[in-house]
Amino acid sequence: MSKSIYVFDSGVGGLTVLHQAIKVLPLERYTYYADIKNSPYGNKSSEQVKKIILDAFEEIDPKGVKACVIACNTATSIVVDELRIKCDYPIIGMEPAVKPALAIAGKKKIILLATELTLKEQKLKRLISILNAEEQIIPIPAPELVQAAENSTFHTNQLKTILESKFDRLNLKEVGAIVLGCTHFVYFKPLLRSLLPDTVELVDGNIGTIKRLKSLIIPTEQSYEDSLNCNLSGTIVNTEFLLPYLSYCDNHQINAYEKA
Repeated sequence: MSKSIYVFDSGVGGLTVLHQAIKVLPLERYTYYADIKNSPYGNKSSEQVKKIILDAFEEIDPKGVKACVIACNTATSIVVDELRIKCDYPIIGMEPAVKPALAIAGKKKIILLATELTLKEQKLKRLISILNAEEQIIPIPAPELVQAAENSTFHTNQLKTILESKFDRLNLKEVGAIVLGCTHFVYFKPLLRSLLPDTVELVDGNIGTIKRLKSLIIPTEQSYEDSLNCNLSGTIVNTEFLLPYLSYCDNHQINAYEKA
């Protein structure tokens, strides 16, 4: 039985991570699990999200899993430790890319765009504390972007106005980087670039996550005919659901290639 690398998310945000994985590990077999029945996670309690995800993993046959990427910052912050205890295959989580942003921004401010739940979680607060970055980080919740991504809406005047309103009280000359702390937000790189000065870098955790994945598996040396599968909250569906999002990532260079 050929095993899949599972990429798990509440919706379509994790497809930005799957896109990066395919670029770096093109011969692997992938199963994308979108828990759309329970999406979004960001407006639920930590206890609700934990139960939802643990229940979902009960339905995944471990014999078919090579590794699993939790392609959701919110889910990682809440349940990754329990999943690592529960599962006998590698579990790779995600966290907002604060550390690489600090290296880029120097002493400048860093805007952290994330879901409300991610910003509340102690895991993120501990990370920021360990990095002594409390004075540099400007946390900004952007739940509107999650729903926009789920609706395949990536560049409208309304979204532009929403983002401008989030930044209008800030002096962007004092900002060195924006951390995209939700995989859904990666789709909005083109829109964000159109609004920001060239001196502000956009930072996400996709390449770092896939580098970690690669370090924990033995990469396959053969290709599969059924190399991509899609599972929506436990139901196998046609992969055509995924293709417009992966094409968007290609067409807009969402994930620049970097050899992991």
